[in-house]
Amino acid sequence: MALRRFYADLHVHVGRTKDGRPVKISGSRDLTFRNIAIEASDRKGMDIVGVIDCHSPAVQRDIDECLSDGEMEELPGGGIRYRNTVILPGAEIEVRDPGLGPAHLLVFMPTLDAMRDFTRWLAPRMKNVELSSQRLRATARKLQDETLARGGILIPAHVFTPHRGLYGSCCDRMDRLLDPDRVDAVELGLSADSRMAGHLAELDGKTFLTNSDAHSPGKIGREYNELLLADATFAEVVKAIRGEGGRKVAANYGLDPRLGKYYRSHCADCGSIPDVAGPVIGRCPRCGGAKLVRGVLDRILSLGDRLQPFVPAHRPPYRYQVPLDFLPGLGKKTLDRLLAAFGTEMNVLHRVPREELERVAGAPLAELILAARKGELALAPGGGGAYGKVLSGRS
Repeated sequence: MALRRFYADLHVHVGRTKDGRPVKISGSRDLTFRNIAIEASDRKGMDIVGVIDCHSPAVQRDIDECLSDGEMEELPGGGIRYRNTVILPGAEIEVRDPGLGPAHLLVFMPTLDAMRDFTRWLAPRMKNVELSSQRLRATARKLQDETLARGGILIPAHVFTPHRGLYGSCCDRMDRLLDPDRVDAVELGLSADSRMAGHLAELDGKTFLTNSDAHSPGKIGREYNELLLADATFAEVVKAIRGEGGRKVAANYGLDPRLGKYYRSHCADCGSIPDVAGPVIGRCPRCGGAKLVRGVLDRILSLGDRLQPFVPAHRPPYRYQVPLDFLPGLGKKTLDRLLAAFGTEMNVLHRVPREELERVAGAPLAELILAARKGELALAPGGGGAYGKVLSGRS
């Protein structure tokens, strides 16, 4: 069977239901299930999208409506097709085992019926099953059991971030929270790449995923994965994550970690983001303050069991992705012109030649887009919840 390449962003939140009920409180009101499908298919050019928050009964009713009116269809191999995009139903669950900090875990189910059954199990074990990222009153290993029993897959989310990342806020080793043998992949998050994660030997056998964690339509596809599949279905995505039958993650497209919100530690006392060679631990090296939001790089350097990162030969390339809305001078009107001319952001970011970009957006912006493709942009690091910035010109 011939294998093809598909783009997949497996972490997009539902902000509201069709009738305006909140799901992800911090998410955009425009992020309804249907709007996510439209944005992913028509503007982003994303082949596969994992829609988190499909455990919510209200979201399930929205999905039922899209299916019943024929706008979408469930696929035999799992997933829901809308035009050029297949949606995988998912959920983000918060766990906090005794003696550990909180962590977010992603759960994906093959069918809507499997997700409904999962919801029935969740409902009596959390405060409000209608909302996103709610705390589960059960252990993480029990969640693994229930996920796998329904044919699903569980993936730790944004594992290094200081807010509810497995390593960033919960524990220092995966086996303290989960059965590592039943974890096929981890999500790196916006402030880490494959090389940084290579400081932890226990991750050598895990597939790395790069996803957007989008809370608004424009953020869909800011990180994504290139998958080699026979078709865009849940079953094929699971095979790729597990490296079965020639299916695989062929490449990760993620932010340069310096653009992430939590790349370096941030001092709340002096407001600085100390950009020093070694890890920032305990106190701010600039003012001596102790109110630090621990950065991803600093956490990895303090946690890692290797002084130098190791990237296994089987690891796919990690290609730095700079979303269009990070580029200075590229506003909404210019973005709309680019999409009208070239179809999707994937085309603009990766395929459109210089002369065509210059014709629509002008020479300075075309130069920035080409520099982004080559990883040559000058960047200021982010931290403490503030994204890094693209500086005008090349590094």
